[in-house]
Amino acid sequence: VQLQASGGGSVQAGGFLTLSCAASGRDPTLYQMAWWRQAPGKQRELVASITTGGSTDYAESVKGRFTISRGNAKNSMYLQMNKLAPEDTAVYFCNAVHNYALGTARWAWGQGTLVTVSS
Repeated sequence: VQLQASGGGSVQAGGFLTLSCAASGRDPTLYQMAWWRQAPGKQRELVASITTGGSTDYAESVKGRFTISRGNAKNSMYLQMNKLAPEDTAVYFCNAVHNYALGTARWAWGQGTLVTVSS
């Protein structure tokens, strides 16, 4: 499976970005998918997930600001990020969920996309 996250960039606090994820080699609609992020010096954390049925869940730190969704194209997924804050600065990755409780991913990591939020 090849995963490609895109859409990152540099924004000021309060701004917004939309990240996109494209998956090839597997049909992501068959899996619970999620976005993770890794800030400098920190562990990767799961921030948003979406089940095959469309149910979503978010980390407390992004709840109310981020929205995960699946695209019309079979292999696409998005993360709409609003009211961005400097603490959202991280490399963002997409993947399928292996163990939600543990926050582990199913497939090898693709190249993430960097989000930088300045104050």
